Order: sequence, then structure tokens, then C-alpha cells
Amino acid sequence: MPALTDLSTIRSLCDRYGFSLSKGFGQNFIINPGVCPRIAESAGIGPDWGVLEIGPGIGVLTEQLAKRAAKVVSVEIDRRLFPLLDETLAGYGNVKIVEGDVLKVDLRALIRQEFAGRPVAVCANLPYYITSPILMRLLEERLPVENITVMVQREAAQRLCAPPGTRQAGAISYAVAYYASPRQLFTVQPGSFYPAPKVTSAVIRLDVRKTPAGDLDPAAERALFAVIRAAFSQRRKTAANGISAGLAADKAAVLAAMADAGLDARLRPEQLTLEQFTALQAALAARGIPARK
Repeated sequence: MPALTDLSTIRSLCDRYGFSLSKGFGQNFIINPGVCPRIAESAGIGPDWGVLEIGPGIGVLTEQLAKRAAKVVSVEIDRRLFPLLDETLAGYGNVKIVEGDVLKVDLRALIRQEFAGRPVAVCANLPYYITSPILMRLLEERLPVENITVMVQREAAQRLCAPPGTRQAGAISYAVAYYASPRQLFTVQPGSFYPAPKVTSAVIRLDVRKTPAGDLDPAAERALFAVIRAAFSQRRKTAANGISAGLAADKAAVLAAMADAGLDARLRPEQLTLEQFTALQAALAARGIPARK
């Protein structure tokens, strides 16, 4: 079969199977032949690895992963793509397509069933509209994966990889840093896709920590991120203002907790490190301020 990045091949496949791209699923097919090999190489997978892919499309990235890994399992929500994938991936006996919504599939059970005993990586060209929910599910469930290599919108990549305590950081930056070591790898221009999106994309890799930073118990972990989300709910104001409003807590009590944690009351949320937020959450809890989800 001709290269799956060839536009005439893509159009022929779609016509043959009566397939039309869905905006609702955020579908954009990669037509730059250099992109998917580079993503697959960036994942650091080897011949004994298993790869969990999210949204295979017509199999452009899947093909590159299958050439490098022992087994690839791709979760696809759009059943209309299955006949296309049967054709495009017919030569790869180490690929399995699973129908389902990645936000609802039991990923832990899937990994245990399909990749028992193998190191596992996650690799995907993620739909931009659900990038954060997918990544947070992968991280929060502490799945047995070594790394997550994904293509996302460039602005999202910058936020996801921003070090806590820096101007670009947002609430999700702290969550990512808690569970993983993130880094931006390379950008991908709109012309690399069909149809071309209006934004530039970027590939990032999250190396999952064996033990999350801080290694809090589940209740303290939930409380920490509730505090962080509250602080960033009013990003242009001080962290104290955001926390007071977001947690419906007395402002004076929040300021007292900040003092207990050794923090300047004038600090904005992006100026706090993950360690400082952790200390602040403990101080808030000590003063009886609950962290509401």
C-alpha cells in the first residue's frame, strides 16, 4: 500500500469506505511523512515493549509503533475507522484495535491483559479538545507506564511542561510535575495535517515518576490539587484571594495559613513551587480549612 501520509491515498481510503472526518472527534490525519517516525523514536520504545495508543486514525503512527514494539494496542472511539484500519494495518500482526472511549475504558485492566510483563509506553496524537482530561486520567490513576509521548496544541504543550513557580505555569503544570518529568520535544506545523488545523502542534514526553513528588496519601493529594485549582481560579489575583474564593474559606484564615507555611501573602499562584503549595495545603488543613473538590 502507498504511504498512509499520501493525501491521495487518504482520500481514496475515505471514499472507498464512505468515511468523512469528524470535527466532534477532533480528527486530523498526519500527512507529513517525517512526523510519525520521529514521534515513535521519541517514545524510546524497543522490541520488547508494549505501546498503548489513543486514537489511531488511519494508522499512520500505529504503523511506526508496530515496527518498533512487540505489541501495540490502540483505543479508538470511532467505529467507522475500523474497516480502514483493517486494511491499512493488515500487515502488522502485533496490532490490536480496541473500541472504546479512553476516558471510560478500564486502562489498568487493559494494560494488565495485553502487556503483562512488558514495559509500557503511551503514544498518541491527541484530540486537542480533551488533551487535559486524557493526560490527567493517565497520570492520576498511576498506571504502570514508563512514559507518555503525545502531540498536542503548542500552547497546551507549553503549559503542560512549564515548571511550577514560573510565569507560564497553570494548575495543570503542577499536576503534571507531581506525577512526571515533562519536556517539549519538537513542534509540528499546521500543514503537516489534513485538514490543516489553525494552530501549531507540539510533541511532548512525560517520563512518569515511580513515586509522585511528595508521595502524599490519596486524601492529601486530592486536597493539594483542590488548593492549587482554587488558587488558579483567579489567576490575576493573589493565591490567597483565589484560595479564599475557591474554597469558600475566610480570607484571614487563609492568610494565617500562608504565614504558617512561611509564604508571602502577596504571592500570585504561579509564583509558588509545588513544595510550597504542599506546605500551604498542610497549613490550611491544620487550621481546619477543608479543600473542596
